[in-house]
Amino acid sequence: MAGNTIVRVGIIGCGEITQVAHIPTLCFLSDLFTITYLCDVSAACLAHNAQRVVNHVPQTTLDPSELCASPHVDLVFIASSDEYHAIHAIEGLKHDKHVFIEKPMALCEKDADSIIAAEANSRGRVMVGYMRRYAAAFLDAVKEIGGMDKILYARVRDIIGPNSHFVAQSGTFPKVFTDLSPEVLQDRKARGADIIHEALSVECGVPATPETTSMWRLLGGLGSHDLSAMREALGMPQAVVGASFNLPFWSAILQYPSFSLTYESGIDEIPRFDAHIEVYSITKSVRVVYDTPYIKGLPVTMLVRENVDGVYRETSLRRTYEDPYTLEMKELYGMVVHGQSVKTTAEDAKEDLRIFQMIMKAGLRSHAGS
Repeated sequence: MAGNTIVRVGIIGCGEITQVAHIPTLCFLSDLFTITYLCDVSAACLAHNAQRVVNHVPQTTLDPSELCASPHVDLVFIASSDEYHAIHAIEGLKHDKHVFIEKPMALCEKDADSIIAAEANSRGRVMVGYMRRYAAAFLDAVKEIGGMDKILYARVRDIIGPNSHFVAQSGTFPKVFTDLSPEVLQDRKARGADIIHEALSVECGVPATPETTSMWRLLGGLGSHDLSAMREALGMPQAVVGASFNLPFWSAILQYPSFSLTYESGIDEIPRFDAHIEVYSITKSVRVVYDTPYIKGLPVTMLVRENVDGVYRETSLRRTYEDPYTLEMKELYGMVVHGQSVKTTAEDAKEDLRIFQMIMKAGLRSHAGS
């Protein structure tokens, strides 16, 4: 692989995120990557997206196994429905391909463990797509937080409007296709039910109701961005001392050894993106602020407020306009071509599931006591 400077990519799943972010980013980085194969459950979707790849038309297939086995694929990109992440990752690793998995890597520990085991038996390696953790401002904030005096409090906030609002203005013009067979739809529904039963009833010990299912899905979707970044900046919490589910909003209080953290999140119909992590000490606060990733080039910034010899100083830093998806893909290239280590591993992603479980159990306790 080291002698081949262009990484050949096969993408499984050509839905919205692939059309808005992955195909454009990989094509912009055409000196590093080339898309050689596309796979999806929709033939119309494949025909459409094959024309979006620059310089050539990639091969297409309805069969993920065909893509994973292809000698023209070095890296399998998994952006399929969450229910199939483990199946597709394991298939790619079985053929010794490197694998990039969109978050959530898995929705239950059983699937996470299966991916970890498959990677251990493969020459391929796994990277999970937590692009917020590759933003330059986030890396700057982690350094600032590491240099702070005793942390007193922290907050993670992620309240956003409908993604459709941002996607419509992204300039990528994604399309939705409905030529899916009843068998495909039924299989996805059945797999989803099995995974949720495993995650909630078996592993977490909470009933799989419509509300808990929706909450688990939200944590696996929007929540995994927030909690993964929180883990890197602050480490794993000791416990979740309380949680409230008032869907589509939710909140929790997480306990660390010397401070508490408030996590608040939700999805409404207001077209804005309010996502940040803020950490407080006695003389300084550090905030990293995210905007929607669906519009390329919107900056991620770090805001530092501090007492400097009795003087209030506020510093806003924007090191680059280079977007988190691009920075993430450069790290991925380093893993595939140069064997570099990455931080968003399969083992790392499994830690999110532990926090999901703590939040769910705390929420059920609060509900039972009300």
